Amino acid sequence: MIEKNFKNLDEQIEIFRFKGMIIENEKYAKQVLLRENYFFLNGYRHPFLLSETDRKFKKGTTFEEMYSLFLFDRSFRNVLFKYILVIENNLKSIISYQLSKKYGYRENDYLKEKNFTKTPERRAQVSDLLKKMKRQIRVNGSQHSATQHYVSNYGYIPLWILVKVLSFGIVSEMFSILKEEDQNEISKVYGIDSETLIIYLPILANYRNLCAHEDILYENRTQKSIDDTIYHRLLKIPKKDEEYIYGKNDLFALIIIMKQLLLEEDFKNMLLELNHVIDTLNYNLHTIKISDIMKKMGFPMNWQSLADLQRSNDE
Repeated sequence: MIEKNFKNLDEQIEIFRFKGMIIENEKYAKQVLLRENYFFLNGYRHPFLLSETDRKFKKGTTFEEMYSLFLFDRSFRNVLFKYILVIENNLKSIISYQLSKKYGYRENDYLKEKNFTKTPERRAQVSDLLKKMKRQIRVNGSQHSATQHYVSNYGYIPLWILVKVLSFGIVSEMFSILKEEDQNEISKVYGIDSETLIIYLPILANYRNLCAHEDILYENRTQKSIDDTIYHRLLKIPKKDEEYIYGKNDLFALIIIMKQLLLEEDFKNMLLELNHVIDTLNYNLHTIKISDIMKKMGFPMNWQSLADLQRSNDE
């Protein structure tokens, strides 16, 4: 096994220069490397390389240019994270309303196995998830002010309070094992079918965690693709081998999901914020083109038109 040795800031600078990167302000570069971490910053080198085999930088590549891609990804993450949290909060509110209305607001009422799918192969999953949620009640009943308030004053935690301390992943899994009629009632709010929402929620939960932990976002691909939507057709996204080349398991697929789950005003505001972030990167790029990055993100050239397209349930 090859061992990776520690490299000081001077050595890190030398590695970049050896590969052809232009670093004019060495003091600034060292400050960035110290604060941002060489390993994480180096993860943004790929668009600037001659090739993955010839791992030298393209002629003219500057440290500032690669750092601008790093900052672009951070800003893009921050915008998406903000609006994913809006979706998360909305979903938790809708689920807790539906289940509390139908099954009751005490945990002994809404956390009964009979309230969930009766499908035999999902029984173990239902039992496991209920244990996770009851564990959250035990832990958070004393650690969070809202849950502590209800436990101390009422002796129970209603679902609309519990969902605030449940992870998006748990809520996503909970939706997947609800009774079909409950899934349909919740999905109806968004104007999509429950099967589609079951696909969307794990993808959203995955991106939520990616954004929260500052992983590389712009070229991320999900394991599962979303189904074709009316937006793929209306945007005239090209196909290869009968499959759309953008908006399936790339970052633009996430934008399509958010188009269907956010309120129209929120979605348009999000696109405006994202466009500003893209414009800033475009200004700072010299060696490569903004279209190179947009292609890695899966964004078609007319991506902004998505804001003006009617929602699928209005078509």
